[in-house]
Amino acid sequence: MTTKKAPVRVERFHELEFAPRFEYGEMAEVAGICGGDDGTELGTGWGRLHDARIPWTIKYDEVLTVFEGELSLHAEGVVHELQARDCIWLPKGTELIYEAKSALIHFAIHPANWSAQA
Repeated sequence: MTTKKAPVRVERFHELEFAPRFEYGEMAEVAGICGGDDGTELGTGWGRLHDARIPWTIKYDEVLTVFEGELSLHAEGVVHELQARDCIWLPKGTELIYEAKSALIHFAIHPANWSAQA
């Protein structure tokens, strides 16, 4: 079965609606850009972290880029310090902790429908 993909569209950052993410809503908000509803296996979006310390196991392949602020990402016994314009590759299954006083991040994940596959 082939899924029809959504047409080309521009998402203006100032028009995005950020929403609390999971049980860490006071620490993390996200605004999705594309995903399964667009007929694609790629999911992308923006995230804002505030006084965050969030443990997580990656359930998808991900590339994360810091746009503003700083992010400490604890993974595999190493603390990766990311600043604006730094990015990191995170393979599925990585256990980590996101830690940030204040950061704006952009993420790309595959597959976008990871929660349906869990």
